[in-house]
Amino acid sequence: MKLTEVQFGNLMPVDGYGPGMFRVGGQVRTGAVLVLPDRVQPWGGLDDVAPLLALAGAVDVIFCGMGSEIAHLPRALRDRLEASGLGVEVMNTPAACRTYNVCLSEGRRVAAALLPV
Repeated sequence: MKLTEVQFGNLMPVDGYGPGMFRVGGQVRTGAVLVLPDRVQPWGGLDDVAPLLALAGAVDVIFCGMGSEIAHLPRALRDRLEASGLGVEVMNTPAACRTYNVCLSEGRRVAAALLPV
């Protein structure tokens, strides 16, 4: 079976992660990040709702990486995001990174809001 490495072109995949950091599009970022197909930006975590709500209409789903262990998204945050038309999938950060990359490679309208492991 021939395996072909995914080529992302100008898109911003999550290349790697470690304690307190992410490597996105070849650059190291520390702390929580919001990753979009065309950019990565610092994110203030679960209390920083505005940048997530600003994605309404631009993405269909946000993968929320909750750190090394899966945890529930605060109900008020989930309700606000869903009311704005955004789908929300909550998982641990490693799974969110992988899922974001797969969906990105398929051309889907996705974002990842990632808390560090």
